[in-house]
Amino acid sequence: MKLSIVATLYQSARYVEEFCARANAAARRFAGDDYEIVLVNDGSPDNSLDIAVRISEEDPRVVVVDLSRNFGHYKAMMTGLSHAVGDYVFLIDSDIEEDPDWLSSFAEEMEREQCDVVFGVQEQRKGGFFERWSGQWFYRIFRFITGLPLPDNIVTARLMSRRYVDALLRHDEREVFIAGLWLITGFDQRPQVVRKRSSSDTTYTFGRKMSVLINSITAFSNAPLVAIFYVGVAISAVAGLYAVSLIVNWLFFFKPLSGWTSVMASIWLLGGLIISFIGVIGVYLSKIFSETKRRPYTIVRKIYGRKDA
Repeated sequence: MKLSIVATLYQSARYVEEFCARANAAARRFAGDDYEIVLVNDGSPDNSLDIAVRISEEDPRVVVVDLSRNFGHYKAMMTGLSHAVGDYVFLIDSDIEEDPDWLSSFAEEMEREQCDVVFGVQEQRKGGFFERWSGQWFYRIFRFITGLPLPDNIVTARLMSRRYVDALLRHDEREVFIAGLWLITGFDQRPQVVRKRSSSDTTYTFGRKMSVLINSITAFSNAPLVAIFYVGVAISAVAGLYAVSLIVNWLFFFKPLSGWTSVMASIWLLGGLIISFIGVIGVYLSKIFSETKRRPYTIVRKIYGRKDA
């Protein structure tokens, strides 16, 4: 099979039919009749699954992978890629904000550059000031701490070769930050500037963005642990110098030591640092705990539309 188009479904009922129609049109231009559309239902609470199953019954090229519950967007995407069988795989969101017609321009660049991946990046992030500002700082902080050159405003849409997808699927992490996995998988990857539509409000609140930032940094860097060590060394050095100054003062100057305020401030400062450091270590321990349990990545309840399922 020449092409697989992979998308996930979550509260996507109003988009599924239009997405499948547009994806079919784009796929035919690229691969003729030699393609499939893989839709992964990530425990959607609406009737996305019912609509997708009905489409798969009418169109044999549509395959629906129904997960047993909601596992999260990233894991659902990885599951969809594992079920794709095409020589080329086009990963895209199903909410129509990303245009299936990008497939043509991505394919042209892939052929021209002889690369393994062409992915979309936004020239300017959609949304209001706060969304753009927080997104900008997310990428800056991630690059600064991890040292990985993650492009700004990367989107889901990407056309990938079979060998790249096979390499990507070798990552078996339970704590998934998929943009980081895309990057560290390597191969020749080329960006293409795209413009997303704004069909709905973002579901990424500030708290969720902070959670993603913490998860992404701790998944790709041990810098916070190293920083804890250096901060501890610095505090110990300052405390040692201060102790020496107290001893010298007591031996030679006989000045009474009145330091209630400084003592309390030091206690609160060190107490806060210790608690925050324990928290950072706890985040890493929780990831180790999650990885060592080796629970299933996702659980597929049923596959619709594929004869060998």
